[in-house]
Amino acid sequence: MDALLSPMILFFALGSFAALIRSDLAIPETISKAVALYLMAAIGLKGGVELAQSGFSGELVAAGLAGLLLSLLLPFPAFFLFRWLGRLKRMEAGAIAAHYGSVSVVTFVTGIEMLKAVGLAADGYMVAVMALMEAPAILVGLWLARAGRHQAPQQAPQQAEAKAATQAKGGHSPLEAFTNGSVVLLMGSFGIGLMVGKEGFAPVAPLFEGGFKGMLCLFLLDMGLTASRQLLAARSLTPALVASALVIAPINGLLGVSLGFLVGLAPGSAAALGILAGSASYIAAPAAIRLALPEVNVGLPLTMSLAVTFPFNILFGIPALITLVQWLA
Repeated sequence: MDALLSPMILFFALGSFAALIRSDLAIPETISKAVALYLMAAIGLKGGVELAQSGFSGELVAAGLAGLLLSLLLPFPAFFLFRWLGRLKRMEAGAIAAHYGSVSVVTFVTGIEMLKAVGLAADGYMVAVMALMEAPAILVGLWLARAGRHQAPQQAPQQAEAKAATQAKGGHSPLEAFTNGSVVLLMGSFGIGLMVGKEGFAPVAPLFEGGFKGMLCLFLLDMGLTASRQLLAARSLTPALVASALVIAPINGLLGVSLGFLVGLAPGSAAALGILAGSASYIAAPAAIRLALPEVNVGLPLTMSLAVTFPFNILFGIPALITLVQWLA
């Protein structure tokens, strides 16, 4: 209950409410991007510093392997669920599976803070595990979308032009998920924190620790506005797809927590692994799908992950996982 009534969750609820009543409340895009950059740098730095203090361990290896395994396997149940319950075509189901096998950085950051609030802090190396889980699931989702397709259908002129324009800007492969800006910043700041350690971090600690929760509240206010407005504008979102998105998140989260305990992770880290497994990407995955599968409408999986699964996880999924882990611990 404490996690559900935290300022972060209440600010997200405020943003959602403001959008639902058609308020003109808005966070300027430049400020939103700046806050996002700050959050990524802060979580990476602090994770690297924590790992520098604790050192490399068997838990780190176990967590990395568990995260990689989840990233490779989670697209499969999502694919079959959306194919069966959502009645989608193979390529659409594969695109959505890529989103639900990959991870959400914002969900992870929010979950980490909620874990700290209840005394279940995750180990710093979970930042590296999160980065490791982002791209493999996208590649599996692309394979599922293309499996059984012996011959690529002729592209419509608009799709061919869109793909050519994307490639002209420098996009050549879905492997660009590895160079996604959030991943680069997170891992880069993680490496900096690892190199400088606690003493090197001390001069900038007031900035990256003192203001972190306040900045996260503002960011979640913006995310609440965005998610609810996108949900109100959605036209292709059927009740079956909404139900699928709500079912797959807690199942994946439970699998993540179970695997975390199975490989011997501490309760906080097992909960963080569950939060990652239950999240859905709405940054790296849409960019990769748009490039690799230009014939697929990326708006549908983006709306599902951002406007359905993300609010569900923030308001209900993460608090439920925390309660489960507290009970198991």
